[in-house]
Amino acid sequence: MADAWQKVMDHAVAIARKAGEVVREALSHDRSVMTKSSDVDLVTQTDQKVERLIIQSVKEKFPTHRFIGEESVAAGDTCVLTEDPTWIIDPIDGTTNFVHAFPFIAISIGFSVNRQVEFGVVYSCLEDKMFTARRGKGAFCNGESLQVSEQTDVHRSIIATEFGSNRDPEAVDRIFCSLNNILSLPVHGVRGAGTAAINMCLVACGCIEAYYEIGIHVWDVAAGSLIVLEAGGVLMDIDGGDVDLMSRRIVAANNRKIAESIINEISAFSPTRDDAPPPDN
Repeated sequence: MADAWQKVMDHAVAIARKAGEVVREALSHDRSVMTKSSDVDLVTQTDQKVERLIIQSVKEKFPTHRFIGEESVAAGDTCVLTEDPTWIIDPIDGTTNFVHAFPFIAISIGFSVNRQVEFGVVYSCLEDKMFTARRGKGAFCNGESLQVSEQTDVHRSIIATEFGSNRDPEAVDRIFCSLNNILSLPVHGVRGAGTAAINMCLVACGCIEAYYEIGIHVWDVAAGSLIVLEAGGVLMDIDGGDVDLMSRRIVAANNRKIAESIINEISAFSPTRDDAPPPDN
């Protein structure tokens, strides 16, 4: 089956490049904005157009495959990961960046079988950087092998995080408490590209030592999670246990020592899981 998954991944890379062309074209012509869960949870017609492009292309070539797509879930589709071959799609990771023409925008495609990510594709379309990983086969950027940083001292590290779209006062307080704790360790710096997928690829590249966030979604991190692992990194939950991609909490780091140093400083909370049943009306 390995060769079959390679063919699927090749299609994912090709369609990610095509989606990147759509994004670059739209930056010049159409950035009309709508909102979803809040005034800062943005979506554009381009998000929806790119997701349709990817799903239609996959349906034509692999008609039995399933999908979890950010915009499809927003429109009411369920977010349940089964054992079936499943494409986990974020058509534009970094929609707020796209709206403001901030130059980090990614197409993120993870592919899961038996609830395990088999390959990940993250295309940073304005940088023209194609990050890829296959389980057990390594991680790459534009064909060049990736390796996480060898740094083991958190005080000499750069840590990435994001603030998300949740403006609930308690969540905001916890986010800034964590940020204050980590800055005060101290660390060399805190950064954020505005996209979870690219932040994770930066861990895989060795540019930063760790990325953490509470409030992300499975489509934000499915592809990047495998890229981190295949570059030699580790994934953990905010509480120090194994990562659960549906939990909306993640720490991705170059090694376990750095991950645990970050986890010790995080003021944790638990957003509603991606696979939680809808509330009763």
